[in-house]
Amino acid sequence: EAVAGKNPVSHVGKIYNVLAYVISNRIYEEVGGIREVYTRILSTIGHPINEPQVVNVQVIPGGGYSEAEAEGKIRSIVEEELSPDRLLRLTNEILEGKYPLF
Repeated sequence: EAVAGKNPVSHVGKIYNVLAYVISNRIYEEVGGIREVYTRILSTIGHPINEPQVVNVQVIPGGGYSEAEAEGKIRSIVEEELSPDRLLRLTNEILEGKYPLF
């Protein structure tokens, strides 16, 4: 779906696209031993933006990766980024042009 012209405050396609990017970057930077990260977020009609139906994080490990250690860190990052305060800040950052939209 094209993001051009969509409301960055309430259009989940636009918000979740940027949010998945932010979550993936944080996981890559903050969790050791990861070569690649893919984050997918699925919304549910009628539910708040901070309550997605599914958040799926796929990690491709590199050297030194520990699944036992990474799982808690990944979960914490996802929960932080889905908090109402962080989502409000994210929508403001989108409006300020901080993230490239394609």
